[in-house]
Amino acid sequence: MGAFYNIMLGYFFGFALGVGCALAVFYAIYSGGYRKAVEHSLLPQKPKRYLQEMAAAVRRAEKEDKQKAKNS
Repeated sequence: MGAFYNIMLGYFFGFALGVGCALAVFYAIYSGGYRKAVEHSLLPQKPKRYLQEMAAAVRRAEKEDKQKAKNS
């Protein structure tokens, strides 16, 4: 019983809490990036990187629209 108990404790602390902590870190990084993107979108003078990424997103959207029209 003692070995099984130790294995289950190790599994819980190593996997369950470890994955939970990793997800919390990923969410913090994601939400921080999202928050910064919203801030950049509200600035009167947009940063160069924002303009580059916006142009790339527009190109991707146009490419997808052409692909959908072609397949329809």
